[in-house]
Amino acid sequence: MNLDSNLNESFWNERYRLNDTGWDLGHVSPPLKTYIDQLTDKNLRILIPGCGNSYEAEYLLEMGFTNITIIDIAPELVKRLKSKFRSNQNIKIILGDFFTHRAEYDLILEQTFFCALDPKLRKNYAEAMKGLLIKGGKLAGVLFNKEFETQGPPFGGTDAEYLTLFGDAFNFRTFESCYNSFSKRADSELFVILEKK
Repeated sequence: MNLDSNLNESFWNERYRLNDTGWDLGHVSPPLKTYIDQLTDKNLRILIPGCGNSYEAEYLLEMGFTNITIIDIAPELVKRLKSKFRSNQNIKIILGDFFTHRAEYDLILEQTFFCALDPKLRKNYAEAMKGLLIKGGKLAGVLFNKEFETQGPPFGGTDAEYLTLFGDAFNFRTFESCYNSFSKRADSELFVILEKK
């Protein structure tokens, strides 16, 4: 199975068209909600890649953040999001490939995007994050700290892999077991805050 060709726009578009989104919590992820609650600068340039239903973006808007960008490759999903947020000027919604996106951000939030990607793309992910963040910018969010028995998505990972993957370009400001995971993901997640060197 060639994952590169299968985990593409039509794959994800069909999942959203059929509402086949078993990973979807239906609300903002508890670890990211706690993190967002600690942010004081409401003008941070924030990106959420592979944004899905964008509960985190919705929460950021509720909390008064003014410069949010979300990106996804699924046209059906992006159409829904554009309708949902149509009256809000503080969010930019992009239909596109994260890996070709070019901009500068202070903060990128990670919530189930990394684990949805073919593991062959992980080095590309790390490079793209480095390219999109300003110096001192942060990549923050949740990564799985377990391997799954069945082939993903979602795909698992390990703390050792992440240290190798991100160590050259980022300082690890927080890298610890997630104490407030969604119940079904308890004891299987790391919360990370990686600061671009």
